[in-house]
Amino acid sequence: MTDAMINFDEPEHLRLLRDSVQRFVAEEMPRESAREWDRGNIYPRDVIKKLAAMGLMGLTVEEAYGGAGIDIYATMAVIEEIAKRSTAVACPYIMAVCYAGMNLGERGSEAQKRDLLPKVASGNLLFAYGLSEPNVGGDLASVETTARREGDEIVINGAKRWCTGAHIADYIFCLLRSGPKEDRYKNLSIVLVPPTLPGITITPLGHIGIRGVETKDVTFDDVRVPAANILGGEEMWNKGWSQLAGRALEVEKLELSACALGLAEAAVADAWSYAEERVQFGRAIGQHQVIRHLLVDARTKVRAMRMMLYSAAWLADRGRPCSVETSMAKLFCCEGAAEVTQMCQRVVGAYGLSDSMDMERYVRDAVSLPIVGGSSHMQKNNIANRLNLGA
Repeated sequence: MTDAMINFDEPEHLRLLRDSVQRFVAEEMPRESAREWDRGNIYPRDVIKKLAAMGLMGLTVEEAYGGAGIDIYATMAVIEEIAKRSTAVACPYIMAVCYAGMNLGERGSEAQKRDLLPKVASGNLLFAYGLSEPNVGGDLASVETTARREGDEIVINGAKRWCTGAHIADYIFCLLRSGPKEDRYKNLSIVLVPPTLPGITITPLGHIGIRGVETKDVTFDDVRVPAANILGGEEMWNKGWSQLAGRALEVEKLELSACALGLAEAAVADAWSYAEERVQFGRAIGQHQVIRHLLVDARTKVRAMRMMLYSAAWLADRGRPCSVETSMAKLFCCEGAAEVTQMCQRVVGAYGLSDSMDMERYVRDAVSLPIVGGSSHMQKNNIANRLNLGA
């Protein structure tokens, strides 16, 4: 996209991209498959491989490393279209394109980029985030999992929680305490840890939504990792806090906003169709004022969510400061998805409680989003702080 006057028409290449992803979803991600992935907590690996074959894993990888060039706006469009059908596919796509592609591209050493980014672009590399811990949620500077240097190795001990997809990832992106805890921000390091190493134990954590890619507890007992796995190279030891900031962090908020938008759009589409087909008291329920108002409110909210997401994505795409806008998008879109899906659930009535329809899954997925990836309250604090409220 260009820096021309405001124009809300997506350029031709994005329209073509959306069309191709929509066809893919219709052909390769039928509704019944999405239901099975959710019920069985099944990772649809073959679908991810087919997405990679379309070149969609390269949207956050520079051409020099085998990608299509970094296009954050297009990445969000792909996530949105996939999430309309299934977060079981949207999540591993994010693990590849956002967790791995963005963090390596923004913070990796040249050697790490040369080695790993081509694997991202070809669909052969997933990252899981190892940030939260049993005693640490939003206050990441207080992480307790430790890392110490022993020659050319790093020895890791501790535990990570809510580590989504740890069992299918190639690396866990671990934020570790690499010095005295009193120094907080000054003694943190990010290390890329293969989850198959000796001393790692992975156990499942059940949750109501965003299934298909299981969330895990991960414990580390004297796990040894090469020092070359420090993100950015050995010179970034004890400099991990600075690596959490930047465009990759903004993209994390946007990717969840894109999931939220996709879920809300899917819920509105299903409820709208139901309202036109369901007849009560001698006419389609879409002719009853209460249903009309619910659906119009929902559709208006979705329109606003779209504007919030893509205006922020436009800024991030250009490397402009956008921490306020991405936090606003995350706040508005994720809260909006929870609200819209429940409005649509009321439209379809008792059918919205049955797993024979998709609506109850939309609701379960959507109510998770204001909590994960930085809660709504954290986003409000971020916005207030960035705008110097009360300073």
